Amino acid sequence: MSPSAAGLLADAVLVLHVGVAIFVVLGLLLVIVGNAFDWRWVNRMAFRVAHLAAVAVVVAEAWLGITCPLTSLEMSLRAAAGAATYGSGFIEHWLGRLLYFEAPPWVFAAAYSAFGFCVLATWWYFPPRRKSERHQAVTRELHA
Repeated sequence: MSPSAAGLLADAVLVLHVGVAIFVVLGLLLVIVGNAFDWRWVNRMAFRVAHLAAVAVVVAEAWLGITCPLTSLEMSLRAAAGAATYGSGFIEHWLGRLLYFEAPPWVFAAAYSAFGFCVLATWWYFPPRRKSERHQAVTRELHA
C-alpha cells in the first residue's frame, strides 16, 4: 500500500471513529430530547440496541484497558504512511483533537461507566418499543 493511500485510509478511519463517538454521545441526548418532543423514532429498538451496544463496547474497553480497534487501525495506517504521530493535515489535526485527550485511565473508566449508567437509565425511563408495540398502541388510540 502506498504511503499516500495509507494516509487517506487513516483519515477515513478517524472520520469513522469521530462519527461513532458522536453517535455514542448524541444518541443519549436524542433519546432524552426525542421523548420530550414525542419523536417516536428515538425509541425504535434498532436505534436503541445499536446505541446501547456502542456504549457497552466503550465502557468494556475502558474497564479492560483495551485500546479501541479503530484507534489501533488508524495508528497502524499512519505508521504505514510514514507518520509517527498526527501530521499537520486538517482532518487528523482537528478531528484528532476532538477525539483524543490525556487523562489517567481511571478517569475514562469512571466517565464511561457513568455515561453507560445514564444510557441504561433511559432504557428504564424511556423504554424502547418494537414496531408491533407501537402499532398496537396506535390501534388502541384509534379505537378508543
